[in-house]
Amino acid sequence: MQKTVLVPISDGVEEMEAVIIIDILRRAQTHVTVASVGKDLAVTASRGVKLVADVQITDCVDNTYDLIVLPGGMPGAEHLRDCEILCQMLKAQECSGRLFAAICAAPAVVLQEHGLLKSRSATCYPSLIGEIKENATLEQKVVVDGICVTSQGPGSAMEFALKLIELLCGSEKKNEVAQALLV
Repeated sequence: MQKTVLVPISDGVEEMEAVIIIDILRRAQTHVTVASVGKDLAVTASRGVKLVADVQITDCVDNTYDLIVLPGGMPGAEHLRDCEILCQMLKAQECSGRLFAAICAAPAVVLQEHGLLKSRSATCYPSLIGEIKENATLEQKVVVDGICVTSQGPGSAMEFALKLIELLCGSEKKNEVAQALLV
């Protein structure tokens, strides 16, 4: 059965992280839905790149995802944090024992803010590490703690996305995608 992934985006999202996550997960043949948390499907990323979502976040409420993964960037992470629908979905994801993940600013700005890092090891963009109150680390680019996966930023996005493939689809699929990418 094909794995399903939700990647929410907003104005100010870090484009490298969003695109790498979406692309790498699609290469693993997961069904990735890109959802805008803003009023428009088109968003302007942190460096001016235009991205177009598949759907609005409101269209995703009744769906179940194997993984919800948040790209970072500022003020993109703040927009994700302030989206009540997304935050409810993340809390339901955690309660159901399904994977959720965040990179760059999103672990500190979204997951920490909504209590999703409580008693979990995590990492994030180095300048925000002080915002993660418990079990923060900069020693690893990607941290897996149970159903929660966090990563540091644009430079770790490929490693992060490949780890998500491994957790969703197994190490064989991860290795197949990595080899095709010459990683």
